[in-house]
Amino acid sequence: MLSTLEARRIALAAQGFGKPRPARVTAAHLDATVRRIAPLQLDFVNVLMPAHYLIPFSRLGPYSRPALHSLLYAHGGFTEQWAHEAAVIPVETWPLLKHRMAEHSLRPRGFETVLKEHRAYAEAVISAITERGPLAASALPEPPEAVAAFRGTWIGTFQRAVLEAFFGQGRLASANRLPNFVRSYDLAERRIPVAHHGLAPSRAEAVRALLLKAAGAHGVGTAHDLADYYRLSLSEARAGLEELVRQRQLELVSVEGWREAGYLHPLAARPRSVRACSLLSPFDPLVWFRPRTKRLFGFDYTIEIYTPAAKRKFGYYVLPFLQGERLTGRVDLKADRGAGTLRVLAAYHEAGEDPDFVAGPLLAELDTLRRWLGLARMEVEDKGNLATELMRR
Repeated sequence: MLSTLEARRIALAAQGFGKPRPARVTAAHLDATVRRIAPLQLDFVNVLMPAHYLIPFSRLGPYSRPALHSLLYAHGGFTEQWAHEAAVIPVETWPLLKHRMAEHSLRPRGFETVLKEHRAYAEAVISAITERGPLAASALPEPPEAVAAFRGTWIGTFQRAVLEAFFGQGRLASANRLPNFVRSYDLAERRIPVAHHGLAPSRAEAVRALLLKAAGAHGVGTAHDLADYYRLSLSEARAGLEELVRQRQLELVSVEGWREAGYLHPLAARPRSVRACSLLSPFDPLVWFRPRTKRLFGFDYTIEIYTPAAKRKFGYYVLPFLQGERLTGRVDLKADRGAGTLRVLAAYHEAGEDPDFVAGPLLAELDTLRRWLGLARMEVEDKGNLATELMRR
């Protein structure tokens, strides 16, 4: 049986927190980090910094954001697809999602009917990309008749809805992200290497491969944990895990305090201690499955972005603070770029934690983040049970 602390250390090491940050972050560090944790969830909430930039920072510290963009979009090793949510994945993972591209309802939801009704326009989009190369929605002409159903929604325009639908089907793939985060699209066969584009694993084979990748990113996890990583159904995940155990690619283990069995990856590192000091994005894979976060760290965590301000408990964009092997605090942050200021809108230490123990390392990490974001100063507001201690220093 694994103790809770052992399981936590295994999980932290699997997510890249088991080693000190490098003195200088190279492209190789970025590549290894993204591959270790992929899928790298894309989220463009820019209150602080889009999540997919913050996630590598939590593990590596300050790095070049242009270098990450180049790695993800210029060298052919990564692509985008619906994985956990919209995410960056290694190109070799792309064929493992083909069953989802074929069977999953198109995004935006319910667009199948509209796509069929405007098939000529939709196919003209494919022809334009074939002839002209990668295109963004803004480069496409208006459809022959006004289709306003998607204006004002997250999808924005009919043109983008067509592109997203074909992207979801796997006919198109992401070519780049423009400076305003807008995606440009290309034919999938021009973006996914033929060695991967031509693969067609069975659904059962794909599910097992995805579960094995998820287990590598977890170190140890329950069926629910591993299924959530690539948004697999629990029933097919259980069947796949049973086969992986039978093939001795995963080990069935008991973990202290877990009601469900754990699945241990045979290559999972088992560090004797972890000395991390990191702020975590709300979309970080270490904490994105909240039942696991509670089980591993005793940490209740909810994103309150969509909660009315008066009902928020901790704040709008709250980052957990990983200190050593524990989540010891949380801070509500905002990058006020106009004023050149990192604003700490609220700061809290967890129950039972010594505020003096938490404040120093947290303040140092906040200052590292501030400098990486190119902000001149930091201001701490007097809100939360850790704010006074931070303001005092």
